[in-house]
Amino acid sequence: MTAGEEIAIRRKRLRYRAWHRGTKEMDLVLGPFADAHLENYDEAQLDKLEALMNEEDPPLLKWVLRQEEPPAHVDRSFLDLLIADHEARVAR
Repeated sequence: MTAGEEIAIRRKRLRYRAWHRGTKEMDLVLGPFADAHLENYDEAQLDKLEALMNEEDPPLLKWVLRQEEPPAHVDRSFLDLLIADHEARVAR
């Protein structure tokens, strides 16, 4: 398998995970974000998304909705991209 095939498979898996979180609210946050950005992300950016997606849905939703501050281990700059993307979609 080539590196290009491996990253394509990884993107497909992440897209599936983004749309099948277990809570509809996070599906609607992460799914559109994945659809809009995954194809342009390199491995480092996919790592950041995957790390964020490894978080549990309830706290992740609270961070996205700005109801709570994320813990120090969360990549805040990447989370801010997700928040901005979500807020732009909600504002439409």
